Amino acid sequence: MSVDEDEQGRREERLAITRIVLRPTGTPLPLAFMALAVATIGVSALQLGIIPTQEEQIVALGILVLTVPLQLFSSIIGFGARDPIAGTGMAMVAGTWALIAVAMLVTPDGASISALGVLLITAALAMLAPILGAKGKLVAAAVLAGSALRFAITGVAHLTGSDGWETAAGIFGFALGALAIYAAIGFETEEAGGPFHLPLLRRGSGTKPLADDMGEQVEGIAREAGVRRQL
Repeated sequence: MSVDEDEQGRREERLAITRIVLRPTGTPLPLAFMALAVATIGVSALQLGIIPTQEEQIVALGILVLTVPLQLFSSIIGFGARDPIAGTGMAMVAGTWALIAVAMLVTPDGASISALGVLLITAALAMLAPILGAKGKLVAAAVLAGSALRFAITGVAHLTGSDGWETAAGIFGFALGALAIYAAIGFETEEAGGPFHLPLLRRGSGTKPLADDMGEQVEGIAREAGVRRQL
């Protein structure tokens, strides 16, 4: 037996004893989107004057205690499921909301912060990566894109100190909160498998988890991150 044939035999033997274990998990997207709604609506209420600026610290603490940890938890589950929206997207959103909350705690109530504006706009641009990898879940991608746009508008408001941009950010933040709640209900009812479903506009590869059988869904899994030798 040649050296090449011997090596091929050992490779086939290793493959024969290799097992890839799949662990079922619930979708983390409803939790992440509900946590997002709390943060964006709270900050929007401040931006539009519904909540007085003296209560800014309460909103900031609420984001740090509720939104950030829940979105980080969703992100961990999302990475395990190889979902770019739940994994990369929610991690970036969580970090950006943490940045906003800390800035609110350490600066005067309602103050415009140029440095925060630059960071928010940069974070919005960075979120293009998970948005482009959304894989056919259009409503979920819209929530992520809306988050990026919400951060960008808020960033411009901080850079310019303009009341008009602040108002625009507040109005858009309420719209994003409504979309996030809609998406959370849609993914939760879809997961529950009941008769009631909200349209989530799945397209292309986004329909595969609901339409394909097990064999089709695990096809090619050996080439995915976490299974192959290098990421």
